[in-house]
Amino acid sequence: MMYGPIVDACHRLLERTLAERGDVLNAAIASCVASLKAGRKILAFGNGGSAAEAQHFTAEMVNKFAKARPALRAVSLATDISVLTSIGNDAAFDSIFSRQIEALGDAGDVALALSTSGRSPNVLKGLTAAREKKMVTIGLTGKGGGKMAVLCDHLLDVPSSDTPRVQEVHLVVLHVIAGEIEKRIFI
Repeated sequence: MMYGPIVDACHRLLERTLAERGDVLNAAIASCVASLKAGRKILAFGNGGSAAEAQHFTAEMVNKFAKARPALRAVSLATDISVLTSIGNDAAFDSIFSRQIEALGDAGDVALALSTSGRSPNVLKGLTAAREKKMVTIGLTGKGGGKMAVLCDHLLDVPSSDTPRVQEVHLVVLHVIAGEIEKRIFI
């Protein structure tokens, strides 16, 4: 098959990630479920492809993942262009997520941060704000987690530095999280 090497690489990396980070993934899922059951919410954020994945995940929480069910509280912090550009213009681009967490985040909420490098200044600042608000912090990154590692209660670092492969695994991991949340809350 023409596409075999890409599919094979993604498959191997996904299997390795689940084998090496399965306990962290289970803990992250449990934190999301506990937060949502307590009436809290998930705030997801990232840049570029990671922003798209954060938006994709929150759509699955608010609408549905695999089955019709009541909506769950989740917001992507990468989608309101007026908020993003006003903060970027009036303050600084590195404050686009932290400022929204200041406004929308509460203790017990989940901050779900995505950055393949783990070094994005605005993501780091968002995680710092989330920790100050006593939110649960979950990070999806590439190998090692970069500077995000110390800011995450649950760090799911995909053992690779290849951005496209890391993002592919992130999407599958987000689908696993969404599916497990749905299953555990709406039995």
